[in-house]
Amino acid sequence: MKKVITGITAFLMLAGCTKEKLSDRLLPEPDKNEHLITENALKINKEKNTIRERFSPPEGYEWIEEKPDSFGYFIEHFKLKPYGSQIIKYEGTPISNQHLHEAIFDIDTGNKDLQQCADAAIRIRAEYLYNTKQFDEIKFHFTSGDLLSWNDYKSGMRAVVSGNSVSFRKTAAFDDSYQSFRNYLDLIFNYAGTISLNKETKPVTKNSDLKTGDILITPGSPGHIVFISGVCKNPEGKRLFLLSEGFTPAQSVHVLSNPFNPYFTPWYDLDVNASETKTARYFFKPTNFRTF
Repeated sequence: MKKVITGITAFLMLAGCTKEKLSDRLLPEPDKNEHLITENALKINKEKNTIRERFSPPEGYEWIEEKPDSFGYFIEHFKLKPYGSQIIKYEGTPISNQHLHEAIFDIDTGNKDLQQCADAAIRIRAEYLYNTKQFDEIKFHFTSGDLLSWNDYKSGMRAVVSGNSVSFRKTAAFDDSYQSFRNYLDLIFNYAGTISLNKETKPVTKNSDLKTGDILITPGSPGHIVFISGVCKNPEGKRLFLLSEGFTPAQSVHVLSNPFNPYFTPWYDLDVNASETKTARYFFKPTNFRTF
């Protein structure tokens, strides 16, 4: 559990996943046999270790090309753990439900219950910006509305919480190492969440605009986020999507299976105008797609 202190800290920590009552929108667990029945519905290249290589689109569909310097390209070519890897919690033990995912991102979860749902989306976005040296763009809001950038953090600025206010003071030496970057992200994970991420992203209102890296989000309490991790389309322009998420407690970032469509799993048919959208472990009502 994320540690809840007092004053504004308590409020800030109510905006992520543990901070919310996810059970209110958790879907009933599908029959585990459903996964076995659909295991070979679409070819999964189990020996491959990126999303783009491992998952073949359904017949008649092709991957949409992403520019090499784009966020979408970064996600689709992110290294995956070997096929069949389990979802592991932050303290090193597997979760009980291991049949609703098809891949695990090869990225650490940390050893604290911090990198939950919104945090997983923030982590992947921040890693993209860090790896492409877009350091000026690495900045995230706390739920309180206060903004902390990586540039400020590496220069020694730290958040100071006092009662119902947040201030920033230089209390550390300059440090632009990757470990310092991870420490920065842990601080963001502690104080940001679905509410802040919803505010600092823009709505997607057309299906044709949905792309890899966009998020589907329910802000608040309860709240949750999944992010699009692949897009394919057919000659008529119909698109299908892969979805990924982090969850509560903090655990491996993973690509979801689609228990509702045995022929297209793990691909999803998404519609920005749908009244609700069901994913493997959570349903979003209303449907709220947003982009960075």
